[in-house]
Amino acid sequence: MSLKDRRLAELRARIPEVAAAEALELQRGGALLVDVREDEETAPGSPAGALRLPRGFLELRIEDKAPDPARTILLLCAGGTRSLFAAEDLARLGYADVRSVAGGFSAWKAAGLPVEVPPTLDAAQRERYRRHLTMPEVGEAGQHRLLRSRVALIGAGGLGSPIALYLAAAGVGRLTLIDDDRVERSNLQRQILHAESRLGQRKVESGRTALLDLNPTIEVVAHDTRLDSTNVLELLGGYDVVVDGSDNLPTRYLVNDACQKLGVPNVYGAIFRFEGQVAVFGGGSPGERPCYRCLFPEPPPSEFAPSCAEAGVLGVLPGVIGTIMAAETVKLLLGLGEPLAGRLLLYDGLRGEFTEIAVPADPDCPSCGPGGTVTLSDIAAVCGA
Repeated sequence: MSLKDRRLAELRARIPEVAAAEALELQRGGALLVDVREDEETAPGSPAGALRLPRGFLELRIEDKAPDPARTILLLCAGGTRSLFAAEDLARLGYADVRSVAGGFSAWKAAGLPVEVPPTLDAAQRERYRRHLTMPEVGEAGQHRLLRSRVALIGAGGLGSPIALYLAAAGVGRLTLIDDDRVERSNLQRQILHAESRLGQRKVESGRTALLDLNPTIEVVAHDTRLDSTNVLELLGGYDVVVDGSDNLPTRYLVNDACQKLGVPNVYGAIFRFEGQVAVFGGGSPGERPCYRCLFPEPPPSEFAPSCAEAGVLGVLPGVIGTIMAAETVKLLLGLGEPLAGRLLLYDGLRGEFTEIAVPADPDCPSCGPGGTVTLSDIAAVCGA
């Protein structure tokens, strides 16, 4: 008997093996089925519902996917050999019930058990998103989720510029720009989405050009229009996240109320001279997350809310705030971490300080409260627009 055969015999004596049909029943009962084959092997098919985690990354990433060491882990490879070695390693890590699927995927297919063809990235996509693919929190499944996602971005100006650029670079599959303005030279001090060569163009078209130059594999939709109560539900419906990079109060209240009606999370940001703020509103269960009106029930008089054109803004400030907004958007799309919901993040650029304040949901909020009475047609009168 060869050294390899003796080693396999030793492993089979210590590692429990299960038939493919038994593995399916255990999976249905809560066991985690892990396909440890390489990506090129799983591309034609993998057991339905299996976690695809190549052998080389198994020990590095299994704890994120299976934090409970008492959970039954079923390992599957092509023919049942690699899974034995993988099971031994997981047992060393402290997993108490690790089993190998006898015969591997070959036996699974031969038994006619459920198989799914996982979505795959082409070579160019793998190169483009390589830094995402190496992160266990994102990986190939997360990148596919981004590629299937849909984000509506209100405003293609100061805040909208870094937001749009980073979401496009991240691979958000459909990115919609909504703005009704043109590119002016005074924009270029902070609106890095645009360029001198595109002065006079509609901002959404200028932005679309820049984004597709950065990532031609995504879809960029341009709506050269101003949001109002007659079009907001149609324009924002069907998106996973709405990002509000607008610069005026009527639009912020309108976007908030529309997102509440649509049940879509609203990533909010605002800037003023050297200061900025970011929060995530709505999108959870009713009453779970506060909305913009919980924080600002009524708009202040216009003299207390000057625009950037009136008050000025440090050119790099939209980059700080917009990048945080983009990060919150990606977190929401991937279901990662804790969103800035119920919290308002404040940034003081002169002091270089971040401060966080709690924003509780208001049970009497006219927009998100159980007895909410706000209608979209109210907003123009409320804001004096």
